[in-house]
Amino acid sequence: MLAAAIQRLARSATWLRSPRAFVRSQNGAAAVEFALVAAPFVALLVAIIQSALVFFAGRVLDETTEEASRYIMTGQASLGGMTQAGFGTYVCNNTFALFTCSKFMINVQNYSDFSSASTTTPTLTFNSSGNVTNSWSYNTGNPGDIVVVQVMYQWPVVLGPLSFNLANLSNGNRLLVSTAVFKNEPY
Repeated sequence: MLAAAIQRLARSATWLRSPRAFVRSQNGAAAVEFALVAAPFVALLVAIIQSALVFFAGRVLDETTEEASRYIMTGQASLGGMTQAGFGTYVCNNTFALFTCSKFMINVQNYSDFSSASTTTPTLTFNSSGNVTNSWSYNTGNPGDIVVVQVMYQWPVVLGPLSFNLANLSNGNRLLVSTAVFKNEPY
């Protein structure tokens, strides 16, 4: 047994005898090849997973905004005296554990016609602690008014390997915005 181990060790150390034997040696080639391929593979895997999570969260936010906007469109929010915080709670209750409820930003504005309605994403401003300092309006309008509902959320982004980054905010997060534009029903 010991003789076999010594013989195997002697065979594997042939690269010490000549440089030509070292070049032709196949010992450890798989480990080196794996080391070369592993880093880009892991980077690609992290990028795919992170992109999928961001797109999934955006889609869930779109669905939630669409459902919550019906609450305003049918007049239930106005007639029930719902506040901005109450509407935020309503939005949060229609999502699942994907989001932190306190981080939703709700902006509801009303207009007299579709041509004057603005759907541009507001620019966020931050204080020295990194908190958003914007003040959002909450005006659900009257029957027949055009209403723009924007639900925004700062999605935390993990900086991936090889400088892959989905962040679009200065604090390293990605701003997810879902907008619904509709005409209030005659309630």
